[in-house]
Amino acid sequence: MKSYTDINQSKKLEEILPIDSADMHYNNASIKGINYVDEHRAELMEYNRAIKVLSKYTINPLFEVIPCWSLAALLEQLDDRITDEDGNDYNLTIIKEDLQYQLYYHDSWGQAEDIETNYYDDMVDACVEMILKLKEKNLL
Repeated sequence: MKSYTDINQSKKLEEILPIDSADMHYNNASIKGINYVDEHRAELMEYNRAIKVLSKYTINPLFEVIPCWSLAALLEQLDDRITDEDGNDYNLTIIKEDLQYQLYYHDSWGQAEDIETNYYDDMVDACVEMILKLKEKNLL
């Protein structure tokens, strides 16, 4: 099971979510002989700590730290209840069907269309899709 956002998802979320909500990171720094150049070998460390630690060791202008979100951090970004500009209240529902996950916000009064994700093998992917949908609808 995927436990955190991949690099592409992280870059999208970096534009939407507060950076301090990231609880991990990817970096391309080489410290003490360990080279972290891609997500398969990426070191995970709380983002703010990584910036402090890694900035002491590198002066390379190509140095990059990309915030990364764990499943727990993503779930923290999703309110259990949201209200749209028309006053419609939505409640968050998490579905696990067989080995797949879906998230949706359901209008309990049936006056508005539900906001739902596709089904995914990983809950992280469902959370990312929902955050992107909420941002698009200005509900985040």
